[in-house]
Amino acid sequence: MRIKRAVNAVKKRRKIFKLAKGYFGCKSKNYRMARQAVMKSQNYAYVGRKRRKRDMRRLWIARINAGAHLNGLSYSKLMHGLKVAGIDLNRKVLADLAVTDAAAFAELCNKAKSAQ
Repeated sequence: MRIKRAVNAVKKRRKIFKLAKGYFGCKSKNYRMARQAVMKSQNYAYVGRKRRKRDMRRLWIARINAGAHLNGLSYSKLMHGLKVAGIDLNRKVLADLAVTDAAAFAELCNKAKSAQ
């Protein structure tokens, strides 16, 4: 007895078309084109999720560096000083302090200077 795939095939196509909704031209109407476009877009999304982590880390480092230079330190000297002083804050928190609370960040910079 052969297996008929009508219901499952329609569900599969419907899922692809739902993901391809809003794509230009054939990419949202033609199943084969839609499938290729969805595969490509999901690959871009996967890569983008990895890339976002890199980009955020770069942004945090740039903000910490700017705040450190305002307090007479370089980024590397600040991070080394904090490590020696035993202050264990991640870059996300340090960047947030550098932007929102300059006084607290200046205090951290002073502790890092004295620890070196």
